[in-house]
Amino acid sequence: MSEKGHPKLKQCDPTNRRITELPPLGMETKAIADDFRRYFAHTLGRDDHCKSSHYPYKALALALRDRLIERWKTTRRAYEESDCKRTFYLSLEFLMGRALSNTMLNLDLTQQSYKALYDLGVSLEEIRESEPDAGLGNGGLGRLAACFLDSCASLRLPVRGYGLRYEYGMFRQHIANGQQIEDPDHWLRDGNPWELERPEYVQRIKFGGRVEQGRDASGRLHIRWVDTHDVLAVPYDIPIPGYRNNTVNTLRLWKAAATDEFDLEEFHAGGYTEAVKKKNDAENITMVLYPNDASENGKELRLRQQYFLASASIKDVIREWHESHQDFSEFAEKNCFQLNDTHPSISVAELMRQLMDEQHLGWDDAWAITSHTMAYTNHTLLPEALERWPVRLFQQLLPRLLEIIYEINARFLAQVAQHWPGDTDRLRRISIIEEGHEPMVRMAYLAIVGSFSINGVAALHTQLLTAGLFHDFYELWPERFNNKTNGVTPRRWLAACNPGLRELITKSIGDDWIANLPEISQIEKLADSRVFRRKWRDIKQTNKQRLAAMVKADCDVEFNPESLFDVQVKRIHEYKRQLLNILHVIHLYNRIRAGDTANWTNRCVLIGGKAAPGYVMAKLIIKLINNVARVVNNDPDVGDKLKVAFIPNYRVSAMEVIAPGTDLSEQISTAGKEASGTGNMKFMMNGAVTIGTLDGANIEIMEEVGKKNFFLFGLTATEVDTQRIHYDPNRIIDNDADFRQVMQLLECGYFNQFEPGRFDTIIESIRNPYDPWMTAADFRSYVEAQQRAAEAYQDQEQWLRMSIINSARSGRFSTDRTMQEYNRDIWRMQPVAPLPLTLADP
Repeated sequence: MSEKGHPKLKQCDPTNRRITELPPLGMETKAIADDFRRYFAHTLGRDDHCKSSHYPYKALALALRDRLIERWKTTRRAYEESDCKRTFYLSLEFLMGRALSNTMLNLDLTQQSYKALYDLGVSLEEIRESEPDAGLGNGGLGRLAACFLDSCASLRLPVRGYGLRYEYGMFRQHIANGQQIEDPDHWLRDGNPWELERPEYVQRIKFGGRVEQGRDASGRLHIRWVDTHDVLAVPYDIPIPGYRNNTVNTLRLWKAAATDEFDLEEFHAGGYTEAVKKKNDAENITMVLYPNDASENGKELRLRQQYFLASASIKDVIREWHESHQDFSEFAEKNCFQLNDTHPSISVAELMRQLMDEQHLGWDDAWAITSHTMAYTNHTLLPEALERWPVRLFQQLLPRLLEIIYEINARFLAQVAQHWPGDTDRLRRISIIEEGHEPMVRMAYLAIVGSFSINGVAALHTQLLTAGLFHDFYELWPERFNNKTNGVTPRRWLAACNPGLRELITKSIGDDWIANLPEISQIEKLADSRVFRRKWRDIKQTNKQRLAAMVKADCDVEFNPESLFDVQVKRIHEYKRQLLNILHVIHLYNRIRAGDTANWTNRCVLIGGKAAPGYVMAKLIIKLINNVARVVNNDPDVGDKLKVAFIPNYRVSAMEVIAPGTDLSEQISTAGKEASGTGNMKFMMNGAVTIGTLDGANIEIMEEVGKKNFFLFGLTATEVDTQRIHYDPNRIIDNDADFRQVMQLLECGYFNQFEPGRFDTIIESIRNPYDPWMTAADFRSYVEAQQRAAEAYQDQEQWLRMSIINSARSGRFSTDRTMQEYNRDIWRMQPVAPLPLTLADP
C-alpha cells in the first residue's frame, strides 16, 4: 500500500499498450440501437422529452462514426506497413453535402439503421433532414472533389484530401422581391459529428516578414524567412468510406487559429482591439468560403487561404515522411500532389521552399523532387479565372515565395530561349511574371512549369487548352498534357439519392453496377419491355412528386408531375446562359397568349443556383427569372400549360431530390466555355434526357447515347469563334418574328411594370455585338430543339426508352473510371487493402 492507503500501481510500459484492443463493433440492428441509445442518453444527455431531431441525428452519426474509425485505423496501418505510394489531393473546395445516407450506404448499414431507429420510435427520414450540408464549396469544382474522394476510397487508392475547414460556407440564398439575398451559412454552428480534431499535428504558417541570407562555417548559403506574422493550422479529419470494402480514407481540413502569443501589456493599457487583432486576423483565413468568380479576385484573403492550404498540407506530408524515412531520395517515387485547379498552385513554390530552407536540399535536388511530384488539373477556359496576383501583394505577404518564383521563372525562360532562340514575344507570353504597369504572377503558369502532368477535364476542354490558353506550353512539353474527363460517383448520385431506381436496377441485373457502373448497360436490353418501362415510369413519377413537393414548399408554385419537368440548376453565370433559358420561357408564354397551343406539351421549368455576391449581372438574371415566373404563374390563361420556379439556396441535398425528378436536363452553355460539367452526368444517370450544346462533357454524353437520345442545338466552339467576327444580334432579332416578340415584351417593361428600366442592362447585353456569350446567335436553334423535346415527351413510351438508354449508357461518367485513369497515367499507385478488423491498433 502507498502512504495514502491506495494500492501501488506498477509502472506503465508504453511499448506494451493495450488501450485500443477491442473486439470489432457489431453491424447488426441491435448493436446499432444499443450504441444509438448510449450516445443519445449519456454522451448527449437527452431523454424522451427531447423534441429536436438534431440530437437523434447526432447520436446515429456517432454510432456510425465508431464503425468508420475502426476501418479508418486498419486502412491507415495498411498504408504505413506497405510503405505504398500516396497521392495528396489539394483543393480549396470539397462540397461534401450530407454524410449520413452516404455512410450508411457505403457501410451497408441502411437497413439496420432504419430498423434500429424504427424500433425506438425514431424516423430515419426525419433525422436525415436535420443534417446540414457541409459548406465547403461553391459548386461543381468542390462537388467533383468530393466525388473523387468517394471513388478513391472505393477503389482502395491511398489518396488523402487536403482542404480548408470554413466556419461559414457558401452563403444561404433566399429570394425577396425576386432578388437574391445572402445570409450567412454557419454550417458548423452545432458542430460536426463526423470530424476528429488532431491538435497533435498542428502546423505553423508564416506570412509577411522579410528574408535574410547568411552563410555557415563551410560557406554554404542559408536563407531564413524572419519577423513573420504566424498563424496556426489545426487539422480536422473527416473519414471517407469506400463502398463496402472496409477502406476508409481521410479528408484533412485545416482551421486557422492564432498563436499563443498575446500582447497582454497592450491589453492592460486599454488597447483591447489591437491586442486581439492578430487573433481575429488569423481566424479570418478560414472563417468564410470565398466566392470563386472573377469579380471577387484580387483580394488578399484569397491568397492567404491558398498559401495557408498549401503550406500546412505540404508540411504535414513532410512530417509523416520523416516518421519512416531518413532522407528524400525516394520522396518523388512515393508521393504525388494533385492540384485541383489553379488555386493551390502556390504549392510548387512552397514545396521548393520547404525542401531548400527547412530540409536543406540544393536547388537542383529540390526542383527534381518538386517537378516530379506536382500534377495540375485545369478546370476553366475563362482566362480571368486563372489566378493572377500582383507582385506587390506577394512581396507583402510571401516575400520568400516571390524570390523562389522569380528564380523558377528565370531558369524556365532560359530553357524557353534555348528552345526558341530570339523569340522575345514568346518569352513575354510564356513568362510566369506578367510585366506591365502592375506586374503580376500568373499562377496557372507556375503550376504548369512545376508539374509533370497537366490535364483538362473533358475532351473538348483539353483540346481547347492545348490549342489556345496553354498552346506555348504544349509546344514545349506535349508529353505533359493529357485529358481526364470528369465523372460523378454513382453511389451518391444514383444509389443513394434514387432508392426506387436503385432497387429496380438491382432486381433486374444485380448490384455489381454500384461499384462498377459500366455494368448498368445491361438494363438497355430491358428498354423494350413494357413491364420494365412501366416500373421505370412509376419510379420517375414518384420522384417528380417528391420534387414537386419541394418546389411547393420552397417556391409556393404548383408543379403537375404529369408535365415535362425542364430543369437547369447550377451556378448562375452568363456563360451558362440561364438567360437563354428564360428567353425561351418568354417565347412559350407568348405562344400561349397568342393561342398557339395546338398539340401543346405542358411544361414545368425549374431554375436554381447562386450568384457570387459581387456579380451584378448574374444577380440581375435571377431577378428577371423570378419576375417572369411571377407573371407566368399568375396568368389565369396559362394554367398548367407552363409553370416557372426559381428554387432558392441550391445545394447538394437539393440536387439529390432534383436529379431523380428531372425529365429534361438543361446544359446550354456557350460552346467552348464549359470545361466539363458534372450536373449533366448526374441527370443522365437518373434517366433525364439532355438538351445542350456541343460543349464540355456534353460531347461525350452525346457520343454515348447517340443523337436520337440527345437534343442538340447551337453553334460549335469553332463556329462561335468564326461568327464572333461579324456577329450582329440585332439583325438576328429583326429576322426572327418569335425573337422580336420576346424582346418587345422585355423592352416594354412587361415583366417590370413597377420597376422601370430594371432589365435594361440585360437587354443591352443581348443586343450587344460584342456579347461574349452570343445568346442571340443560338436562340432559334434552341427554340427548335425545345420543340423537338416537347413533341418527343408526348410519346411517353419512346421517352421512357430514351430515359432508360441515358441511364444505361452512363457508365463512362463514373468517377471510378476517372480515378482509374488518373491513377494509370499520373499517380501510378497500387491499391492497398485494409488490414483485418481483428488486429489491434498500436
